[in-house]
Amino acid sequence: MKTVKILGSGCKNCETTAKLVAQVAEEVGVSITVEKVTDIAEIMGYGVMSTPGVVIEGKVVHAGGVPAPDLIRQWF
Repeated sequence: MKTVKILGSGCKNCETTAKLVAQVAEEVGVSITVEKVTDIAEIMGYGVMSTPGVVIEGKVVHAGGVPAPDLIRQWF
């Protein structure tokens, strides 16, 4: 099971990103755990200045804006 962190304040784009990541992971058959990170200090610790950010297994794979489903598929 992979750990996916969605970095952001909980805005609409962050919520949309979390739903899209979960949906695409299910479509491709990858088991994930989604964690939402809203603490600004923790988000900045990843070097993310524009949210939403996506971290998979400790690695930042996206920052700023809602990622496209095709891009999310590439992560898995």
